[in-house]
Amino acid sequence: MAGSAAASRRRAPRVSMQEHMGIDVSPGPIRPIRLISDYFPHFYPFAQPTLRAPGPRPATPAVRPAPQPDLEPEGDSDDSTGPGTLEFTLIFDQDNSALHCTAHCAKGLKPPASGSVDAYVKANLLPGASKASQLRTRTVRGTRGPVWEETLTYHGFTLQDARRKTLRLCVCEDPRLRRRRHAPPLGELRVPLRKLVPNRARSFDICLEKRRPTKRPKSLDTARGMSLYEEAAEAEAGEERGRILLSLCYSSRRGGLLVGVLRCAHLAPMDANGYSDPFVRLVLHPNVGKKSKYKTSVRKKTLNPEFNEEFFYAGPREELAQKTLQVSVWDYDLGTADDFIGGVQLSSRASGERLWHWRECLGCSDRRLELWHPLDGVPLQLSD
Repeated sequence: MAGSAAASRRRAPRVSMQEHMGIDVSPGPIRPIRLISDYFPHFYPFAQPTLRAPGPRPATPAVRPAPQPDLEPEGDSDDSTGPGTLEFTLIFDQDNSALHCTAHCAKGLKPPASGSVDAYVKANLLPGASKASQLRTRTVRGTRGPVWEETLTYHGFTLQDARRKTLRLCVCEDPRLRRRRHAPPLGELRVPLRKLVPNRARSFDICLEKRRPTKRPKSLDTARGMSLYEEAAEAEAGEERGRILLSLCYSSRRGGLLVGVLRCAHLAPMDANGYSDPFVRLVLHPNVGKKSKYKTSVRKKTLNPEFNEEFFYAGPREELAQKTLQVSVWDYDLGTADDFIGGVQLSSRASGERLWHWRECLGCSDRRLELWHPLDGVPLQLSD
């Protein structure tokens, strides 16, 4: 008896495959399978309620969201493949001959290295020398979504400029803070200005594009050579040398002509650093023994100088009408000859706006007329 009992304990009970599957798969009554919308209802706000079988509702498992890292401001996600977006506003102030570009903010910038970025916006008018029309905002540090709310103004911007020029905006990383001297822009975009309506603001929110690196010749490694290379790459043949804002007024009380040199814009760079040290010379020709030569002060390292200086030429209207006012812009060089940047002549023998400006100021007393004039690249014949 003892042997048979031991044999029965050693022999395992035999269970068929059907019984085995029934025990594991069907422990009880079958309940309806829950939908994914039960766990994530915000994915389907338009779905209608689902009819369920009567009976007790099974317990809903608690769904915990995955832990999220500290999020950057809106627009800083790395999901997009582009370098980010830039929001800005343009307005062409035709009455004051100015173009205003307000840089609002950037979103989703992609710096070369992980982490935040120290970014600023750089603007250029094309075609034209890059340094001559370059403006930039302040640097906003430590974020991929910088907010500037800063306005860059191009003075001397005319209707002709709006028809043929393009505004290039680059979002750049400040090399002085990151020690990356030749880092390419984080992204750039170009806006043709011909569609701007004068005196009406237009807002933009445009995706930035990566700038393709340009291979430069080894012979242009100097600062001066690179400036000329960039100018040749962006400028058209016969591009202007800059422009000057002059104010003319015949004063009946003083009995003479008041000439105001207000400012210059987009001057051609003449120095190795890509800038100039400009000043303006004025000559009233022919000289009949009275003082006819004047010179403004020098403005250091700028291509958009502001002078706001006024000079006086005595004489009756009839005598002044027979003369020529020669205005020239020069780059000051210490120890060597000054470099000629450009000039303009106003007289009764001129044409276009130069003739109109000269005749209008002499025809109306005590009325100040301001007008922008493009500079000629041919040196003026300044006679005594």
